[in-house]
Amino acid sequence: MNEEQYVLEAQSGHLQQPRCDAVYPVGLYGWRKRFLYFFLSLLLVIMIVNLALTVWIVKVMNFTVASPLVVWSDRNVTVNARNDQGQLTGQLTVGPDSVEAQCQRFEVWSRDGGKVLFSVDEKKISVGTDTVRVTGSDGGVFGHSVETPHIQADASQDLKLESPTRTLTMEAPRGVEVTAARGKLKATCRKDLELQSTEGEIFLDANTIRLGSFLPLGVYSPSSDAASQKQTVYELCICPNGKLYLSPAGSSSSCYSTSNVCLWN
Repeated sequence: MNEEQYVLEAQSGHLQQPRCDAVYPVGLYGWRKRFLYFFLSLLLVIMIVNLALTVWIVKVMNFTVASPLVVWSDRNVTVNARNDQGQLTGQLTVGPDSVEAQCQRFEVWSRDGGKVLFSVDEKKISVGTDTVRVTGSDGGVFGHSVETPHIQADASQDLKLESPTRTLTMEAPRGVEVTAARGKLKATCRKDLELQSTEGEIFLDANTIRLGSFLPLGVYSPSSDAASQKQTVYELCICPNGKLYLSPAGSSSSCYSTSNVCLWN
């Protein structure tokens, strides 16, 4: 059939039009529709239950903005910090008997965040406060040396430096100053009290310097027993080895390097 015959046939209506006898309905019907409604209803119920549980947990655990955060447990409460590889870098554990922190450096900052009040690492402990106060009855106990520019007691308390079983040593390259502004200064030891100056002098400046009865009495003989009991004025003598002793004062000096006190070991 050529083009002209096709046009003529079309005009005359002899060409048959396609017929659509079958009709296909669109939508969900039957059990599929009931299952969809049931599934949507179930999702709605789950959402409502989750919302109610979230509100209940927030209320019970005090997760609010206006009140502190409270984390409660019958045992330990542990907070971990990890890096990108999942390795543990820090841990804080609050237990019934202790609080433990495991980290490379532990710091306590001031309220405004401008000053480190306390820091601890593997090498040292730094205290950034102006005053370190120890309120225990035994004071502060240090196993090794202590370096500080100033040690001061409270206005109503005494300052006591004590080493019960070992030696108490205070050293400084430019001198050590011990001052009692409104009280007395007392140094007590069981054996020897040594004041040593390698390049300078030991200067005692006071209105009255008193040496108690603990100094030995030198130049003593049994024949002078009665006279020594009546003696009230003594002379302070020093031996070549640095020992001090008292000698009855007379018209002339009674200090002798061969005194019995100087000969003692």
